[in-house]
Amino acid sequence: MAAYTLGIDYGTNSVRAVVVDCANGANVGTHVFNYPTGEQGVIIDSSDHNLARQNPQDYLDGLETSVVEAIKAAGAQADFSADKIIGIGVDTTGSTPLPINADGVPLALTDAFRDHPAAQAWLWKDHTSADEAARITELAAEHRPHYLAKCGNTYSSEWFWSKIWKCLNVAPEVFDAAHSWVECADYIPAVLAGISDPSKIVRGVCAAGHKAMYCDEWDGLPDAEFLAMLDPKMADLRGRLFDKAYNADTKAGDLCGDWAGKLGLVVGIPIAIGKLDAHYGAVGAGVSEGTLVKIIGTSTCDCMVAPKSNPLQDIPGICGIVDGSILPDHYGLEAGQSAVGDIFKWFVEGVCEGDGALHAKLTDEADALKPGQSGLLALDWNNGNRTVLVDPKLTGLLLGQTLYTTRAEIYRALIEATAFGARAIIERIKEYGVAVDRIICCGGIAEKNPMLMQIYADVTGCTMQTSASDQTCALGAALAASVLAGSDQGGYDSFTDAQAAMTSVKDEQFEPIAANQAVYEDLYNLYMIVHDAFGGVDSEMELGQVMKSLISIKEQQA
Repeated sequence: MAAYTLGIDYGTNSVRAVVVDCANGANVGTHVFNYPTGEQGVIIDSSDHNLARQNPQDYLDGLETSVVEAIKAAGAQADFSADKIIGIGVDTTGSTPLPINADGVPLALTDAFRDHPAAQAWLWKDHTSADEAARITELAAEHRPHYLAKCGNTYSSEWFWSKIWKCLNVAPEVFDAAHSWVECADYIPAVLAGISDPSKIVRGVCAAGHKAMYCDEWDGLPDAEFLAMLDPKMADLRGRLFDKAYNADTKAGDLCGDWAGKLGLVVGIPIAIGKLDAHYGAVGAGVSEGTLVKIIGTSTCDCMVAPKSNPLQDIPGICGIVDGSILPDHYGLEAGQSAVGDIFKWFVEGVCEGDGALHAKLTDEADALKPGQSGLLALDWNNGNRTVLVDPKLTGLLLGQTLYTTRAEIYRALIEATAFGARAIIERIKEYGVAVDRIICCGGIAEKNPMLMQIYADVTGCTMQTSASDQTCALGAALAASVLAGSDQGGYDSFTDAQAAMTSVKDEQFEPIAANQAVYEDLYNLYMIVHDAFGGVDSEMELGQVMKSLISIKEQQA
């Protein structure tokens, strides 16, 4: 019996719906809806580069349009019909919380707050709450150190509580009007299920655990006494949020009649629990013990799983260790970099005022360069550092430029910088006893830029594989839906079975080149000197030799 599921992937600039064949994970129909509001879908403020919000109406318009059009595209398959779609899965960016009223309506969709920036969705890369995050870290370190231990010992401005507290501090009228707050990853499944009561929204442990300090070990969310140390109103809000968060064994609801009619689907099909995009991307890439999945896009998120049967240390500087956040019966580990594709985009389109053609031109020119030939070294912190320093106030840096430095040399140095940042994460994970046996990459950059993949292999010393799916996050969401539907409906009874059938990697892989690896070893050591000095790890780090060392490496490559 032919069966299909639907994966809906909410990204930074667009939402994508993908119809997936449960038999093999094939994409049989897709459609992308670009958010119309703001700058490429992001509401920004020229006076504050840290602000990044989104219009919830774009989410709803994109939901209907992307699904309807993806189903139309799937109609080209001979055995496909919409009534064979047996479930829906949703992934989103995060932490991307929305303030909602008592009827579950985002405040941004009400007349009173339609144009208020604080009433919009607070996009993952909004860093306006850096001061609040630092204060949360300070208070937790003193009063609740176990809260921090599960999230790398530092709370981030990208996360749930810091954003909500920022709203209270700068827009109390929005905070006071909000009955509750909900992650985008939980909001969209609730919309599809027709759940309007905020207390009945099924919350996923993925966003709750990695972004809101939720853990069953301390009865869920941070306690009211701790939240009152931030502000008594934050403690009051806790009771209007949720008591329990669930892993992907639990469904978020069943498709309601209203949305079944809009989308042309069968009423009552299951909706998988919502997750952050990278975590479902890890599922769609076939994550298992020892596998690091890198979702490379505007930013990069690194995900791993570890079986609950084995002891696992807390790892300083990573974004969290959460029970069931990726696969049931496993701890989910998350780390990442706040900007990767965004850095390349900034340089090519912002600085060089180019387009896709210039990206391709600079890639070809950079690919002709040897490692170290440019004499350049960069820090990949143009949007702060997510892991392992967890500091949004850090910025990018380029060392070694001369009057003869070219655009292509800078472009390659920026790619190398992101590879060095990726290696720093891998080294931290390994340091705490988690084996990294293989790396699977997914996302458009991994698929389209073999030069980047080779640089990553050379810098990390690891073989780089690529997911066979070009829509890995949506595939992971659709895969979860197939498990919720079950084998009697044409799906699967376990994630293990579903991954075996629906996920794979491409034949092409990138092996480290020994000669390149040796040069990058020297460059990485210099990177870590600069990393620790400017990152505040060691304020007495000696920097005097860095520039001359870069020149020496450059001369050796001449």
